[in-house]
Amino acid sequence: MKNKVYILEDDASICGLIRVALEMNGISFRAFSCCADFLSALESERPDVALLDVMLPDGNGFDVLKTVKARYPSVSCIMLSALGKEEDKVNGLNLGADDYVSKPFSVLELTARINAALRRVRHENIVRAGDLALDYDEMRISFRGSPLDLNRKEYELLRYFIENAGKVLKRDVLLTEIWGYENGETRTLDNHVARLRKLGISIDTVFGVGYKLNV
Repeated sequence: MKNKVYILEDDASICGLIRVALEMNGISFRAFSCCADFLSALESERPDVALLDVMLPDGNGFDVLKTVKARYPSVSCIMLSALGKEEDKVNGLNLGADDYVSKPFSVLELTARINAALRRVRHENIVRAGDLALDYDEMRISFRGSPLDLNRKEYELLRYFIENAGKVLKRDVLLTEIWGYENGETRTLDNHVARLRKLGISIDTVFGVGYKLNV
């Protein structure tokens, strides 16, 4: 696992305390002060855990939470909020938050909660992307609850799509990652994508670039 945390917090002093705590625990992180930058970063790389402030300069952390859980349900989300009323916590948890920490908070307690979330992530060996579920232990992919009968390359290709769900993947990247060459015959790739589509899996062609798995 990547063991990475994203921090969405516009208060520089709070963000600084969290950064120091994560550094002391050997946890890699990226920090963002606005929703737009945070959501943009998620498109290229997803963290194991996201710390989400609620009151932000360009939006609301609850809305960000809904977006994260809809697109990347495997990301564990911890809300950080000065809204400490019971109804606020219930709202956050009902929207999909994995934990809720009220401000002001103990940095030691927050670090313990982050470590607990990372442990849960490390023990979660199933990655989901829309109707697809990738089981690393069983080396199996299911679609709408039913296991798919895939050959080796079909499995490797679909696994790569799932791990990069929603991203446009270039042809040369797919050829390199799955077949080990950059500029070879692309008909093999096209044929494999066609077979996956016949199984009902939605994969878009991005003309002149490559493919994208829809989730």
